[in-house]
Amino acid sequence: MNIIRSLDPRRSLVAGIIWLVIALAASFAIAASIWAGQVAREIVVQQHVRRLALETDQLASDMGQAVSARLRALNVVGATVQGPQLFNYLNHAYPDLGWIALADAAGRVIAGNGGTNSGSIDTGNSVAATPWFSEGLHGAWIGVIEQGRGSHDARQPGEPPLLGDLSAPVTDGTGHVVGVIAAHLTWHWASQDVARLSQTLDSRGSAQTLVLDRAGTVLVGPEALRGRPWPGVVQSEGIPRFERLPSGQSVLVAKAAVSGGTESAIQELQVQLSEPKEQVYQRADALAIRIWWISICLGAATASIGALGARHLTNRLRQLTQSAAAVGRNEAARIEVPSGRDEVAQLAAAFAKVLDDLRQERTELLTLSSELERRVAVRTREVERLAEEARYAAIVRERLKIARDLHDTLAHSMMAMLSEVRLLRKLQSHDPASLPDELARAEEVAHAGLNEARTAITQMRVNAVRDTGLGAALSTAFERFIDRTALRGEFRADPGASGFGDERAEILFRMAEEALRNIERHAMATRALVRLETAEGTELTLRIEDDGVGFDAGAPRPGHYGLVGLHEQAQLIGAHLDIDSAPNRGTIVTVTLRMTPESL
Repeated sequence: MNIIRSLDPRRSLVAGIIWLVIALAASFAIAASIWAGQVAREIVVQQHVRRLALETDQLASDMGQAVSARLRALNVVGATVQGPQLFNYLNHAYPDLGWIALADAAGRVIAGNGGTNSGSIDTGNSVAATPWFSEGLHGAWIGVIEQGRGSHDARQPGEPPLLGDLSAPVTDGTGHVVGVIAAHLTWHWASQDVARLSQTLDSRGSAQTLVLDRAGTVLVGPEALRGRPWPGVVQSEGIPRFERLPSGQSVLVAKAAVSGGTESAIQELQVQLSEPKEQVYQRADALAIRIWWISICLGAATASIGALGARHLTNRLRQLTQSAAAVGRNEAARIEVPSGRDEVAQLAAAFAKVLDDLRQERTELLTLSSELERRVAVRTREVERLAEEARYAAIVRERLKIARDLHDTLAHSMMAMLSEVRLLRKLQSHDPASLPDELARAEEVAHAGLNEARTAITQMRVNAVRDTGLGAALSTAFERFIDRTALRGEFRADPGASGFGDERAEILFRMAEEALRNIERHAMATRALVRLETAEGTELTLRIEDDGVGFDAGAPRPGHYGLVGLHEQAQLIGAHLDIDSAPNRGTIVTVTLRMTPESL
């Protein structure tokens, strides 16, 4: 299982590099083998084509030179002959000459050589109608004779299928033609050359050598083709090319004209060599397959060497990975840094430094965490203490509020009742008759104080400011004030300030109520004015003004806590309180509270 995992490129960088090397080596080997095989195949085919062309030219040249040599020898004999004594010389020099004959100018045979290789020409017979005689009168001539054309052309067993007649004019001392000398060519040398060439081209005998005339008729070749037109394309000599025969076989064909003499009869012959296409490409394909196998073996060897080299080169990286994994599992204290200056050593040194820095930072973080925990504990105790003080301060504020409310309601009512009780005591002693009226007045004062107490309790339970906003609550309170006192009054509030309704708005509402009660009880005014305004969206101003008797705002008033309560309430919400008053000049109470746009 570990071996399989080590070979998985998704789990091992070394395996990925090895597989990459193998893939590259295999790809290059296959590509190189295909390319080299194709190139070698084409080269071998081209060499085979060139060799076939050269062999064809060589065979045609050899045939032309042999025929020309025999024809020249016959011509020389005809020019110097004095009798048949030279016939034996020609037979010994050229054994392939079947018979030799000498005819006079009239076409009658005057001498002949009855050789054993072919039939004889009888003396006294007329040969005037033969091609060799009529053509020989005009010059050297060679003629191709088809098989079975006459009794003189009968061939012996084993004789080659192509027969030919050679002739030349016989002249006297003055240069006049006095006769014709002729010989019969049996072509033994041609058969031997064809067999040799076929064996050279292909030891299995698949190559085929033919001799054709200009019309494409096969003169030398297999029995099935002899005397028939060549079934392929009739073409003159040139670059060998592949031809498809009627049988469906494709063959490589090379043709060359017989050369070596100026006689027109020789130039009428051509040699053709052919070989099946599969035989032509068999050697090329075999070479391509060998190249392919060699390339594959070289690629496999290269891949193996590359894999071993990659494993060796990445061994340090694998050791670094194992060391880092051991540190990650807490099995080792630090990363092992290998020796050297390569990238692996630099990477290991960097990892080791990062690990040391992380451990140092972790130690510092633990120390800092402990210190923070200690400080948090101290701050928690301090917050708990402050929270306790805040709760106590809230209780004190609530007590002060209740005290202010009691001062504004019950204290005033009790003072009024106390004054009535004192007056009743005095009346009881000095004017008993007016006592019932004062008792009725005392009852009204007590009833008014009770109503004020109930109103204060109701206001403690119901928060009109939070429900309707500061503007609406002040408007309602000011209307009740006007109805109760019958004073002339004016109330104005900005739309932006009317909706203010948090805890500070409640305190501003209590301050306004206290100022209105002071006007009602002490100012003896005829007119009152209340304004609630905002300035630039950052300040809210509450202004309460009357035209009463006024008072000295700076003079101390022991036992009176109304103004003290106003200052305490302003300080509680961070507002600024200004009381502008003097005797016989009225009073202006202004409360300014700094706001944020979100509060309005």
